[in-house]
Amino acid sequence: MALDWDRIGTGDSEALLRPRDIYAGLASRPWPYLRHEQGEVLDGWFERRGDRDVVIKQNTGGGKTAVGLLIAQSTLNEGVGKAVYLTPDNYLVKQVREEAARLGVATTDDPYDQAFLTAQAVLVTNYQKLINGKSAFGVVGDGKEPLDLGVVVVDDAHAALARTEDQFRLCVPAGHEAYGKLLELFAQDLRHQSANAWSGLEDKDPTALAPIPFWAWADKNDEVRKVLRPHRDELAFKFVWPLIAEVLHLCTATATSKAIEIRPSCTPIDRIPSFVRARRRVYLTATLADDSALVTDFGADPALVAKPVTPGSAADLGERMILAPVALNPDLDNEAVRVLARQFANGDQDGDGVAETDPVNVVVLVPSDPATAAWERHADRIWRVGDLEAGVKELQAGHVGLVVLVNKYDGVNLPAGACRLLILDGIPRPLDGVERREAVALADSTVRLAREVQRIEQGMGRGVRDGEDYCAVLLLGAKLATAIHDARHLALFSPATQAQLKLSRDIASQIKGEGLNAVRQALRACLGRVPQWTQRSRRALAEVRYASHGTIRQEAVALREAFDLAATGRTPAAAERVQKSVNDLGDRDKALRGWLREQKAAYLHLTDPVAAQQALAGALSDNAFVLRPVNGGAPVQLKAATVQSRAAAEFLAGRYRDGISLRLGVQELFEDVVWGDEERSDDAERAWQALGEHLGFASTRPEKLYGTGPDNLWALSAARHAVCELKTGCVTDTIAKKDMDQLGGSVRWLNGYNAEVEALPVMLHPSRVSDAKATAVPGMRVVTPALFEKLKEAVTSYAAALAGNPDRWADEQAVREQLAHHKLTSDRFFTTYSEPLRA
Repeated sequence: MALDWDRIGTGDSEALLRPRDIYAGLASRPWPYLRHEQGEVLDGWFERRGDRDVVIKQNTGGGKTAVGLLIAQSTLNEGVGKAVYLTPDNYLVKQVREEAARLGVATTDDPYDQAFLTAQAVLVTNYQKLINGKSAFGVVGDGKEPLDLGVVVVDDAHAALARTEDQFRLCVPAGHEAYGKLLELFAQDLRHQSANAWSGLEDKDPTALAPIPFWAWADKNDEVRKVLRPHRDELAFKFVWPLIAEVLHLCTATATSKAIEIRPSCTPIDRIPSFVRARRRVYLTATLADDSALVTDFGADPALVAKPVTPGSAADLGERMILAPVALNPDLDNEAVRVLARQFANGDQDGDGVAETDPVNVVVLVPSDPATAAWERHADRIWRVGDLEAGVKELQAGHVGLVVLVNKYDGVNLPAGACRLLILDGIPRPLDGVERREAVALADSTVRLAREVQRIEQGMGRGVRDGEDYCAVLLLGAKLATAIHDARHLALFSPATQAQLKLSRDIASQIKGEGLNAVRQALRACLGRVPQWTQRSRRALAEVRYASHGTIRQEAVALREAFDLAATGRTPAAAERVQKSVNDLGDRDKALRGWLREQKAAYLHLTDPVAAQQALAGALSDNAFVLRPVNGGAPVQLKAATVQSRAAAEFLAGRYRDGISLRLGVQELFEDVVWGDEERSDDAERAWQALGEHLGFASTRPEKLYGTGPDNLWALSAARHAVCELKTGCVTDTIAKKDMDQLGGSVRWLNGYNAEVEALPVMLHPSRVSDAKATAVPGMRVVTPALFEKLKEAVTSYAAALAGNPDRWADEQAVREQLAHHKLTSDRFFTTYSEPLRA
């Protein structure tokens, strides 16, 4: 007779609840056993499944996808409610569903699928599907009944943060009628904040950036709403407007030549009740060393976030040798490293033009399209986000060669032979208006450093996917080299990455000062599986443990709590909450303190405008790059150093702890000046200011500080100041009339507030030739790309000479000699490194 299997082994038994047991009970397991680390975190989550927010941290390649799917299945089995698994994009949705099929976990990508709605299958979708103003899950005020969720698993939580913030940002594009109306509404306020920025908006300058003052935004909120609301059903508005409409008065607005960007200081995540009310929220992350954003963006409970679930050991990370060639030898050329990468892709690891070994796949991560140019002649493929699915399959299938991935530092899995040599050539830069403003105001704050390190660690994690995998990593450029050399940066990496960096530094110390062949030999030790390397690599990780507590910055908690208070009308309490954070911060980070005091002033304004302006004046004393109060403030006269060499020595001694840091710091300045790239103009201005300080000149950015005046001002002496306008982004073969007029206006600005000094007009421009329509500024000098390169060589040599002996850069006499030798003194600098304008 035929057996009725439906009556066998079922009885009254309950569904399996423990994720580990669910895996063990699979009829067909993709692996004989779960990895030990997976079992540990699953057991840890199960014991804490009653906690609403749980952060699970595992190294990249630690099997987080399987962990998240088994948690979702456990929740379904327990009858807690529907399960949603969120990924950054549709490419990863497909990958997760393929993994689920191997695990026997039923999934769907349709939020209306009955299998999901009846808690029979896990919905796998991207963040945008859940978090948008037309969400299928329901939005407050849309009349829909919000979906009741048992668990939301947020995969790649670090990637989720950026995408979530985007969902709450309304961009009114420059071509839209509302853009012009808003500019007209705030024209006077923007001119008051920065006349130069307003001129840039009028001229459609792509670098123009003008924050709308919080008092103007709040006072004219009704008019803003009248401008925006009629467009609420348009494509550019309808997915964001329902999320921010109720907190429009609490938003920050920034005008650029491309759009007016409107975003709240914290995401009003409560507009998505399904997420907020979910019984369980699980965040899977590998590189989120700073967990604060989970609080500010997702409203997670800081006390629960501070207790991550981790494996007992952090040794599950794949093997990596991480080297920064320019830190080994600052004279190494990036182009030579690109040639080296091409040789490894060809199997020519000796560099003699003959393939001696099997070729390897080399993957290069670059932050933008312009950054691909240097790789074009070396690359076999250049892939962007849309190419990734087919591209990654091609890499996983066999040898492709040298592949460049554009602006994709997370969410790409390149296991085993798909990537043996990984190269990071830069890191993504802030793109939206608020981020660009933050980058200026918080340039030296730990907050910005943490974000940079997170992106670097994300990128470095692409090439190893499990404990048996291996990959060599090269970091190009001084900025990335500084990140693995500077103590402030190093402390922000995960424990396992810190251990690998320490081992790599042991190698670096032996090949320091050597040429590219030494780098080649080190890479061959890793890729050639030299036993001594593999043994020491595994030993380096053997005793590494995950941090037992998550990092939650107290000011992030304060900003979240303050925003929630303000959103319910309690703005005085919101201001008090921010002030408490300012008090707790003390003198540890003045830039951040000033930034927080500006946030406090914004809340104060809603009930006490006078007190708000007083608070803003205090913020300005901490951070010169916050908003200027209504009554402005006179520019502070720049005083030249009494002795240039003494000022330079004091600056260098305070900035650099060793010779390598000094040489990298100087190299980074010149890397930030990119000719022909308008988007890098702000970087160039910041670098030019810092260059002045490295040489002993008092140096400021008046346009950023006061909203008027030149891009940079150097006090060469008590009687002579260099008024500098940077046009490094220009590609014209003459200096345009508007640029010449700007320089003339900046000279008049200096004469108006400090008539006792002589102005030396200086422009950095690709051409020294004046346009026929332009009126030349008397005495003007031009730093062209050729002379800038000459200057770079001189300053690099200056730094190298001082870095040669410990503490020499702090020796006033030694600095004086080098300044004189390289013609960097106040009386010779511009006669040597600039030339007169030619009509």
